[in-house]
Amino acid sequence: MRIRARYTKVGKVRFTSHRDVARMWERALRRGRMPVSYTAGFTPRPQLSFGLALPTGCESIAEYLDIALDEPVEPSDLVRAVGSMLPDGVDVVAAGILEPGTNSLQEDVSSCLWEIHVPCVVPDELDVAIERALDADSLPIQRERKGRNVVDDLRPSVLALSCAGSDVDGARLLAELGTRPRGVRPSELAQALGVEFGLARRTCQWIERDGSRWEPLMADPAGTAVIWERAS
Repeated sequence: MRIRARYTKVGKVRFTSHRDVARMWERALRRGRMPVSYTAGFTPRPQLSFGLALPTGCESIAEYLDIALDEPVEPSDLVRAVGSMLPDGVDVVAAGILEPGTNSLQEDVSSCLWEIHVPCVVPDELDVAIERALDADSLPIQRERKGRNVVDDLRPSVLALSCAGSDVDGARLLAELGTRPRGVRPSELAQALGVEFGLARRTCQWIERDGSRWEPLMADPAGTAVIWERAS
């Protein structure tokens, strides 16, 4: 069976890398005595499938992980057994059983929502930068790829931008950024907008299907998990 877990990454733990987070989960699952499936071969590895990598230094309240298990486990049991084994800031907020044939997170997630602190600007100034970006035909930035500097256009991946008002010593930017053909980091968006980049938090990941938007995993008010629940 496979279980999908939704978890947070907030506070000081945001400075750990994606690989370090994977090691945290491997250790927590082992200490929680979960019957995790392992790959075959000379160097067996736990069969864990993470979603889109979170840029180091960014927070998130909507990270996901698919866990393959050799024996049936109740999602609530996994949350209780593993949750206390994870470091401060990494909290499991929901878990649910995946139906056979469910696509991987990497295949399904099409966009992410971000809240980004933009220091040293007032909302009116941020509104001007947003309007300029949305009206632009292209938003070119330089990226390094395979040791070479290339110019990429971010505009097709910038799906929505808005100013959510004043923030501490600045303003708050809300952004929906597409993940295909390449994901956009909040720091890259700030570069394209011509503003400084502060703390960014991923708040949601969306799956587009049949004209509707879905979250990979939602938790209802009772704390139980629902897979493929339509987002409001």
